Amino acid sequence: MCRTGQSPEPGDGQDVDATNTVFTSLLEDSAEELYEQAPCGYLSTLMDGTIAKINSTLLDWLGLERSRVVGRMRFADLLTVGGKLYHETHFAPMLQMKGEVSGVAIDIKAATGRRMPVLVTSKVKTSENDEPLLIRTTVFDARDRRAYETELLRGRQAAEEARRVAEEARRQSEEARQAAEEARRQSEADRVRLQEALAALQQSLLPSQLPEIPGLEADSYYHTASPDLLGGDFYDLFPLDCDRWAFFLGDVCGKGPQAAAVTSLARYTLRAAALHDADPVTALTTLNTVLHERYASGEGRFCTVVFGTLEPGDGHVDVHLASGGHPSALIQRADGSADYLPTPGGLLVGVMPQAPFTAARTRLLPGDTLLLYTDGLTEARIGPDRRLYGDEALRAFTAAQPAQGPKALIAALGGLLDSFGDGLDDDTALLALGVPAPGAPVPLPTTASDHLT
Repeated sequence: MCRTGQSPEPGDGQDVDATNTVFTSLLEDSAEELYEQAPCGYLSTLMDGTIAKINSTLLDWLGLERSRVVGRMRFADLLTVGGKLYHETHFAPMLQMKGEVSGVAIDIKAATGRRMPVLVTSKVKTSENDEPLLIRTTVFDARDRRAYETELLRGRQAAEEARRVAEEARRQSEEARQAAEEARRQSEADRVRLQEALAALQQSLLPSQLPEIPGLEADSYYHTASPDLLGGDFYDLFPLDCDRWAFFLGDVCGKGPQAAAVTSLARYTLRAAALHDADPVTALTTLNTVLHERYASGEGRFCTVVFGTLEPGDGHVDVHLASGGHPSALIQRADGSADYLPTPGGLLVGVMPQAPFTAARTRLLPGDTLLLYTDGLTEARIGPDRRLYGDEALRAFTAAQPAQGPKALIAALGGLLDSFGDGLDDDTALLALGVPAPGAPVPLPTTASDHLT
């Protein structure tokens, strides 16, 4: 033991040397053990790559004996084919230029042929004269990292595939949307063309223009419940001879092309019958026979009709009419009253081989107007309870209008029909005939398109 200010006693130097020797040996043993059993691989190679030293950890990874490696193999021999190529083209040149390469990902090859991903760091050990002596290399197990990277890659690929699928779905959805939009546009264009064709056909079933009758004013209105369906309502006003005129207004059961065919047949049959015999009952009887014979063998077709004649006189017009199951005509008088002209007992036209029809007569004086209408008007649904508008409401409405002639009455009724909105779900035809009051302006001719809605 050393004492301060004193020389060592005999024998003290030998004890210190012995202690240092033991300590050095222990350090060497510890360093060697750490080197051999380190969690990462170590190896030292000569400058040509020949392995001079390798630890047990790396040998275990490779599955090789030390005797087969040290002095017999080069570092590049431990690598896979791809690893060798990378070592020759990148790793070795970089190491030669920089003297150190850190964290390079590469694959080594075990004796069984199994690949093992590793991270390699190499550094050139030099002499005091900076002469390269050897290369020390550290090898880290990168299997967990590789698995993590693989999982990340798999996740990225899955995300990319999901994105591609979503993009494809979006593209297909857009194509479907565009196709649907094109189909909608085409459908709308077809619908417009159909409506135009139906409107033209509907107008062909109505008089293009009401004739001018001396001493008489006439006006009409046609409301189409659906622009996509042909209606079965019809009316007409035409001359019989130089002194008399005929008129009719009717409603065919049903809608569509079949109803239009019956409408056309009824219209031209009544015109022909009136020119042969203008008696209203006779004209309706002829129409009944034609419709029954035409449709008796198949699906029955029938209609309701009011047919009449007008004979203007000195300051008045005599009306003679008959009804086949049709709502009674309504007369607005110049004194502000409004009453129905009863025609009871008339049967639907075309139902039976022989049908009774009831005739009636009246006289229109200046300021009086005769109104014919189809049941779309009186059967409209109004109010929160959707009740029928009805005959009495129509009579009251007409009586409340100023007695200013057919045009004024038709205009008021057109506004009434518009007020029903979706409560008016059936076609409605109106025909008004009247004697102008003294001093009333001369009415302009009316065309079918003027009051076709």
